[in-house]
Amino acid sequence: MDNYCTHLPASLYKAFPPEEGRRILRRLEFNYTPKHASWLNMVEIEIGNMNQQCLNRRMEDRAFLISELAAWESQQNQKKATINWMFNMDAARSKLTRAYDKLIGQN
Repeated sequence: MDNYCTHLPASLYKAFPPEEGRRILRRLEFNYTPKHASWLNMVEIEIGNMNQQCLNRRMEDRAFLISELAAWESQQNQKKATINWMFNMDAARSKLTRAYDKLIGQN
């Protein structure tokens, strides 16, 4: 999970009575993602694609939603859909020049 403020054990105690929060908490293991991970952007891109290509209409019920998502996933896998990640080190240096200048100026 990401590092969003609601993704903390204390949130369970805010959402549920103490006994239920503790019961749920005993079944969870928190694994946080790095705060600055380029793969998170890729996940967000794929979720955006899924929203536009599959979830852009009203779903009759949960069973229909599940079948539509499974069909979309199957189609993506058959196409061997990939993300062409183009933000490399050169692009980062070009885009983040001011941030690099500030870092260099502090040394």
